[in-house]
Amino acid sequence: MTTHHAILEDALTRITAGYVFPDRAAEADAEIRRRLAAGEYEGLAVPDLCTAVTGHLQQVCPDKHLRLVWREEPQPLEEDEDADAAFSALCRSENQGVRRVERLDGNIGYLDLRLIATPADGAEMFAAAMRLVAGTEALVIDLRHNRGGSPEGVALWCSYFFADGEVHLNDVYERTSGRTRQFWTSGHLPAPRYLDRPVRVLTSASTFSGGEELAYNLKVQQRATLIGETTRGGAHPTEWYPLTPHVTVTVPTSRSINPVTGTNWEGVGVVPDVAVPAELALETALEGLAGELA
Repeated sequence: MTTHHAILEDALTRITAGYVFPDRAAEADAEIRRRLAAGEYEGLAVPDLCTAVTGHLQQVCPDKHLRLVWREEPQPLEEDEDADAAFSALCRSENQGVRRVERLDGNIGYLDLRLIATPADGAEMFAAAMRLVAGTEALVIDLRHNRGGSPEGVALWCSYFFADGEVHLNDVYERTSGRTRQFWTSGHLPAPRYLDRPVRVLTSASTFSGGEELAYNLKVQQRATLIGETTRGGAHPTEWYPLTPHVTVTVPTSRSINPVTGTNWEGVGVVPDVAVPAELALETALEGLAGELA
């Protein structure tokens, strides 16, 4: 069996066993096997194979988390524990996702969040950031470069903007277990809640996954106004399975179901309340807040 065949056999086994929509998984499996048998992948370098197969998978399953990923640096072939450890290490290297915290002119707070860490790793940093903006009159949360992260971390961030632990934020249905997990705001927080003041959330076409959920939750709960661009559109929690030291298949094994809308942002993105180019979102937010707070 050639390397390409071995990679694709392993990837398709993972996809058909775990993808959250079994019927679409079967269609994707048939499509990739058809192209493989027709020789479409012959002669491709492995990075190009990953790009081609990802495009073909997403033609059948318009799901931006369903991918073959090439990494230049070799990776261990162990799965869950190493993936969790790698994400924790990434968040540590990026200050648990908190890039900047500032108090801007007009006593407006500003948070630039690039990742959503787990509560176990990031709770202290989240609290420190919220303490720094606790006395401001309004808050801007910048998610324009947010790449996603932990659903539990999203719930913790959201908790700071509601009065108690009684707000139902999201449900996640898991195919392999058939269970649906609920996410609610937290009743206890280690820093002051940010209540009864305006919140603006900045988005871009690059905002993805957990960053999108944070924006979506605050929007549908009518706790924030979104300004910027429609986000990238990835709503399905995903498992990463290394196939070789350089190739990983990412398989969405669950799907988000918002309790307010009954759906999610997969494939369509989170639509802002005020649509402007991403580079103008902060300026637009500050201008609007200046008028509102005057």
